[in-house]
Amino acid sequence: MRMSDIAKMANVSIAAVSLALSGKPGISEETRAKILTIVKETGYLPRAMVKAEQVYGLAPTLRFVACTDSGIVSNHYNQQPFFMELIRHIEEQCRAGGYSLFFSSVPYDRFEEAIEELESGHKSNGILLLGTNLSRKQIELVESMQPNLVVIDTCLETMDANFIVMNNRMGAYQAGSYLLELGHRKIGYVQSNARMYNFDSRKQGFLQALSEAGVLLPGKHLFTVSPTVVTSQEELKNRLLCLKGDWPTALFCECDYMAISAMKTLYEAGLRVPDDISVVGFDNIQEAMIVTPELTTVHVEKLKIAELAVAKLMAGTEGTELVKSKIWLDTRLVIRNSCRKL
Repeated sequence: MRMSDIAKMANVSIAAVSLALSGKPGISEETRAKILTIVKETGYLPRAMVKAEQVYGLAPTLRFVACTDSGIVSNHYNQQPFFMELIRHIEEQCRAGGYSLFFSSVPYDRFEEAIEELESGHKSNGILLLGTNLSRKQIELVESMQPNLVVIDTCLETMDANFIVMNNRMGAYQAGSYLLELGHRKIGYVQSNARMYNFDSRKQGFLQALSEAGVLLPGKHLFTVSPTVVTSQEELKNRLLCLKGDWPTALFCECDYMAISAMKTLYEAGLRVPDDISVVGFDNIQEAMIVTPELTTVHVEKLKIAELAVAKLMAGTEGTELVKSKIWLDTRLVIRNSCRKL
């Protein structure tokens, strides 16, 4: 993102952008506000913005960074229900604490270059990093640029950094235990075709619940789908039809998106939820209450993740947070109408 890009988005000259950022006269306050709004929304904050902060009394800044790819965190990740709700809570916490929040998306294929550009242009007071699809090396790079770092939505247990994540293993274990309590023994598993820490941990927890009950997950009942599609998926439909009646009586899906997609696919395959197959999801997004039947799912404390992450960054900014920590937030099962007792 460059000054010329900001000018184009605001439909003004580069000179006008420069005046807005430097706090100098020569443009209307309406134009200045318009430019600064775009600057905030895009995360563009050049060195000139330091003076604008002084002129307009802007709060200290925290930066939310997401690495976009074609697998899990798409370019429009902020429109996906889980991330949308999480981001809203983060914004509210920053506002309540008197901090400004800038959003920055960096492409996966030029991660290192993009991160360096972000922090060299104007160093933030702290970074809240969406670690969903990131490697240890990538997280270490961000920490080298900004030590006041909190990583959410993943956890690397052996890395000396702050991590906050839901207890994935516990949540999936709760889901598996619930299906077993309902009498299900032919239980299927719907997994993402893009792998990450959260999904791998959920699979471990779910398989643990089945193993403790002496129940196996046969290969024919292991299904792989896209995690970012809520429409029906042809490959899953074909797999189900090929089973010729030997279907599982229940399915656990690694996230609600996959669960909703699975429900639509089951419907197209002539199977009813929960009469023929029960379905459980994970995340408890808003859409889980809108689909028919309403989805039984694992609730993730998205508000608490936001509260803890922002509080830790603020403490780091103020120099009162010296110890790094890893926090797993426990989950709870939300029982609705997508499962039945056998």
